[in-house]
Amino acid sequence: MAAVSANKLELLQIADAVAREKSIDRSIVITAMEDAIAKAARARYGSETDVHAEIHPKTGQLQLTRHMLVVEQVENTSNQISLMDAQKANPGAQIGDTIADTLPPLEYGRIAAQSAKQVIVQKVREAERDRQYQEFKDRIGEIVNGIVKRVEYGSVIVDLGRGEAIIRRDEMLPRELFRNGDRVRSYIFDVRRETRGPQIFLSRTHPQFMAKLFAQEVPEIYDGIVEIKAVARDPGSRAKIGVTSRDSSVDPVGACVGMRGSRVQAVVNELQGEKIDIIPWSPDIATFVVNALAPAEVAKVVIDEDRERIEVVVPDTQLSLAIGRRGQNVRLASQLTGWDIDILTEQEESERRQADFENATRVFMEALNVDEVVGQLLASEGFGSVEDLALVDLRELTSIEGFDEETANELQSRAREYLEQLESELDARRKELGVEDALAEVPGVTSKMLVKFGENDIKTVEDLAGCATDDLAGWVERKDGETTKHPGILDASEASREDAEALIMQARLKAGWITEAELAKITEEAPASEDHPA
Repeated sequence: MAAVSANKLELLQIADAVAREKSIDRSIVITAMEDAIAKAARARYGSETDVHAEIHPKTGQLQLTRHMLVVEQVENTSNQISLMDAQKANPGAQIGDTIADTLPPLEYGRIAAQSAKQVIVQKVREAERDRQYQEFKDRIGEIVNGIVKRVEYGSVIVDLGRGEAIIRRDEMLPRELFRNGDRVRSYIFDVRRETRGPQIFLSRTHPQFMAKLFAQEVPEIYDGIVEIKAVARDPGSRAKIGVTSRDSSVDPVGACVGMRGSRVQAVVNELQGEKIDIIPWSPDIATFVVNALAPAEVAKVVIDEDRERIEVVVPDTQLSLAIGRRGQNVRLASQLTGWDIDILTEQEESERRQADFENATRVFMEALNVDEVVGQLLASEGFGSVEDLALVDLRELTSIEGFDEETANELQSRAREYLEQLESELDARRKELGVEDALAEVPGVTSKMLVKFGENDIKTVEDLAGCATDDLAGWVERKDGETTKHPGILDASEASREDAEALIMQARLKAGWITEAELAKITEEAPASEDHPA
C-alpha cells in the first residue's frame, strides 16, 4: 500500500514541478496527465472504449472509468449498453443516459508509458505557448531585453525569461553579429499564435525602435513634453526623426541631443553607429520638408496637394547634398514627411519654366492663329491653356498692355471656336470607340475623358460605375522605402482622386446602384476618411 501511496504523491509532485518550470497552471498539467492515462488505457481496452481518467488534485488518487451510453438497441458493445442491463446496475437509468463503470488499475507497459509521455509533453507545450501568447499579446510596441539563446540560419532566438522570441535576419542591423549569451535589446513588433516555433517577433530595424530608445533616454519625451511625430530609418546607416515640443520654453531638438550630445549618442551606440538627424517638426508641410532635407539649403518649394507631391528647388551647388549618397537624404525626407519629393536645381527649374513658356506660346500660336509676340504675351501673363483664355473675364485681357477691347474679343472668339472644333473631334472619336451617349450625361465627365474611357474599354455607365478610384486616378505603392507610381486612366490634370471618386459615385447613381440619399450620406462621411493613398 505504501508503494501505491508513493506513486499517488509522485503524480502530484511531477505536476507541481512541471507547472513551476513552465509557468503554467497546475490544473492544466493534471488534465494533461489524465488525458495521457486515458489514452494508454484505451490502447489496453480498445480504441472505441470511452475511457476517462481522473486524478484527485489533493490526494493524487487515480480513478479509471468507462462511460457507456444507454440505448434501446446495442450496436457497439464497447461504448453502448442496453436499457435492461443498465437498469440492473442503476434502476433509474433512461435511454440517452451515460453510465460510468469503474475499471481496475492498469499496469502500463513501455509503449503505453511512452505514448502517455508524448501526450503530456504536447499538452504542456500547448499550454505554455498559450500562456506566452496571452502574456505578450498586449506588449506590442515595448522594448525588451533578452539573452541570445541560439542563432539559426541567421535569425536569432532570444530568451526573454518568460518566453522565447525571434529576431529574423531582415529585422537586424546590417553587419550585426550575435553569439550565444549576448544581451540584446529589441522592439516587439508582432505577437501571433503559431503552432510551432517562436510566436514573439522582435525587430532592431523598426522605426519605432528608435522612437522608444529616445523615450528611454529623453525624460521630456517620456513625460510627454516633447513628442516624436515621425521617424524614417535606413537601418544601420542613417535616420531622420521629427520632433516637436508642447512647451514653448523647451527646445525639442536640444532635449533629444542632450548635454554634449550624450542622449543622442546613447541611441547611436545602441544602433551600431547609425547617424541620426533630429529635425524640428512643423504642421506646415513646406517648412517640414525644408527642415527634413537638412543639411541641404532650399531655395523654393512648390506644393501639389492633390498628389501629395512637393517640388524642391535647390542651388546648383547643393544638389548632391540634398539628394544624398545613393538618394538616401531625399528618400528619408520623403519617408519622414509622407510626401513625394522632386528635387530640381535652380538651373533645371529655369530651363523647365522656359520650356513651359515656349510650349504655351506655341499652343496659342497654333490654336488662335496669332504671331509669336501675341503668344508670348499671353504665356507671360500666366495663361496656361486655351480654356483659361476662353473663360477669363474680358477685362483681364483688356488690362494687358497693347490689347484693346476689339483685340480681346477677337482672341476670345478664336479660343471658343478652337475649343468647339476640338470638342466635335473628340465627340466623333468617342462615337467611333463605341462609347454610349448616356456616359456623357454623367456629371463631371468631359469629352476628353470619354475618349480615354473608350480607349480603356469603359463604354457604358455601368462600366464606369464598376470602376475603383485607383483605376481612374492611379495609385502610389511604397515598399522598402521605394515609391512606385501606377498611372490611372485619367491624368492628374484631368481629375484628382476626389474628382475620380465623385465621377464613379455619379455613375453608380445614374446606373441605379445607389440612391440620392445614400450618395448624400457617403459625401458627408468622406471628409472623415481622407487618409487615402496619394
